[in-house]
Amino acid sequence: MKKKRRDFIKMSGLAGMGLVNATALKGWTADQPPADEYSSSVQTYNMSGYAAPKLDVVRVGIIGLGNRGPAHARLMTMIEGVEIKAICDVRSERVEMVRQRLQKSGHAPQRYTDGKEEWKKLCERNDIDLVIIATPWYMHNEMAVFAMNHGKHVASEVIVGETIDECWSLVETAEKTKRHCMMLENYAYAPFQLVTLNMARKGFFGEIIHADCAYNESKMGNNFTREFYWDMWWLKQYGSRQGNIYPTHGLGPVSQIMNINRGDRFDYLVSVESNDFMMKQKAEELSKTDDFYKPFARMNYRGNINTSTIRTVKGRTIVVQHDGTSPRLHTVIHGIYGTRGSALEQPYPARVSIGLPENMRSVSRFNWLNEEQTKEITEKYKPEILKKMGELAKESGHGGSDLLIDWRLIDCLRNGLPLDQDVYDGAALSAVLPLSAWSVKNRSNSVSVPDFTRGAWKTNQPNMDIALERGGTTGIKKTEW
Repeated sequence: MKKKRRDFIKMSGLAGMGLVNATALKGWTADQPPADEYSSSVQTYNMSGYAAPKLDVVRVGIIGLGNRGPAHARLMTMIEGVEIKAICDVRSERVEMVRQRLQKSGHAPQRYTDGKEEWKKLCERNDIDLVIIATPWYMHNEMAVFAMNHGKHVASEVIVGETIDECWSLVETAEKTKRHCMMLENYAYAPFQLVTLNMARKGFFGEIIHADCAYNESKMGNNFTREFYWDMWWLKQYGSRQGNIYPTHGLGPVSQIMNINRGDRFDYLVSVESNDFMMKQKAEELSKTDDFYKPFARMNYRGNINTSTIRTVKGRTIVVQHDGTSPRLHTVIHGIYGTRGSALEQPYPARVSIGLPENMRSVSRFNWLNEEQTKEITEKYKPEILKKMGELAKESGHGGSDLLIDWRLIDCLRNGLPLDQDVYDGAALSAVLPLSAWSVKNRSNSVSVPDFTRGAWKTNQPNMDIALERGGTTGIKKTEW
């Protein structure tokens, strides 16, 4: 991929037109929107629906053993047909802790912990099929591209690209190498999200008009605690960026329901952000008694809440929020609104509505079902993947979605099936980060979203197989951790 950057040209004129044309410029900074000269080029290979050769045993390497890496290691020990061959982290104590736990279930991974470039040695091994990346997300892109170029499939924690160039680099590398690059958006496998996906496919909602989604939860305690995140990396992200820096948990499930990149795609977005009323104040308070926090007290933090609106090519709209500071309940808003029905979870309890009788004139009298009726509806539309795996997955974390996503990934690789989420999904969802940052910087002007499929979205077919029409053969076992 070309890395040449063009100078900023006539931005005020473009912004004044309302919609900034994403083909105008190459590259990205907060002051200029990303170019999309790649969208008009020819797709070299369509990875949507791509099925790699079967792997009887999936040999796994894991990079990053902070919070998410050990969780994946534990789950992989439960899934049939997996060998964990190597683990990597710059902190030797984390590597040793995970190694000792893996030994209990018969895995003896090679350890990589002698420097910041050790992860490359893991990717260069000939006995690894799949690299799981669970490092801070600003590292994901380089690691994913390197791993694919060394013949490995990639499963990366969110997000997978912090610039549009990085998103395109993933697409081009996956197409060139014919290696899977799946962003591990686990909330797409949450129970209610899977049920509403099945409802959409069965026509329950009619024509879908709009969706609300969010990842809202106070992370103040986590972000300001010295040892919770390596190198305080999350707090540094809040202190160096604007825009929605964590869009995928809400947007991933909604994108599947709307068949984004498979019959529809993101067209453009606008983004608005509050001021910061909490983070700088917290850093300043801590710095008065602890010099460790003085550098953080000098940062200018992103706003406490970001709200972005996306319009699709078919004219649907999506509102996606991120609030990581205010003292609210954990809220992954999931609202689907159609011409014949709707569903909402934000967060408890989930509710479903069925139609608006013609003799009702007030939306306030909309026919929302009670909690018991909603349970009946959700049971009726429970997809096969939940019937088969739901109970087994419940204790795995995030409502069972952690085991479901890892199990489904391995099952697809072992059966030679397309993955439920492909490189175009990861690129499109990750692109919201830089695009929303540009919009916030420019008084919420709209900015185009690149077409990472290069037009293939018009014919691509949905491939999140919640009915388990193929596969579903990989077993689960209990292991000691």
